[in-house]
Amino acid sequence: MYEAKNYEHLLGLKGFSDGLLQNHFGLYEGYVKNTNLLLERLKSLSLGTPEYSETQRRFGWEWNGMRLHELYFGNLTKESTGNIEETLLEKIQKSFGSLEDFKKNFIGIGSMRGIGWVALVYDEKVDALFNVWINEHDGGHLVGVTPLLIMDVFEHAFILDYGMKRLEYIESFMKAIDWEIVGKRLSE
Repeated sequence: MYEAKNYEHLLGLKGFSDGLLQNHFGLYEGYVKNTNLLLERLKSLSLGTPEYSETQRRFGWEWNGMRLHELYFGNLTKESTGNIEETLLEKIQKSFGSLEDFKKNFIGIGSMRGIGWVALVYDEKVDALFNVWINEHDGGHLVGVTPLLIMDVFEHAFILDYGMKRLEYIESFMKAIDWEIVGKRLSE
């Protein structure tokens, strides 16, 4: 069984009200709870039945919701220095031309209409980074890549504080990135 991680250390994060964060933590805890419920339910259902099939499909949604939120909260910090580890910076420059071009692309993807996630991912096979849109939780994932930086752009991540001003939320997010964690995800 999975246990929800505690992200209360993020309370007081500049640009994110405690109310917004606590609501978001509660949503994440729901994904953990539902992941566990579905794992138990799958054990009791017969393979090949419609109930099993639909439960299996829903499991992917809940699991990815759980993991994407863990990555998202995990790459936020109140003490962001903006300093990017050298290897990560080199890969960003190689893949995007410059740090500024990476940020422009990442922010641009996050500003697109729709709900979902933006992810900076690493493809070890070609030694390249990509910014990608993940639609919902279960569509748009690139297979075989390592997620390095995750930004939630579902409305629950910003609407309480920013209304429909998604770009203002994204700007706050960019200032709160824990680049040390992003760099560790690359080196692992």
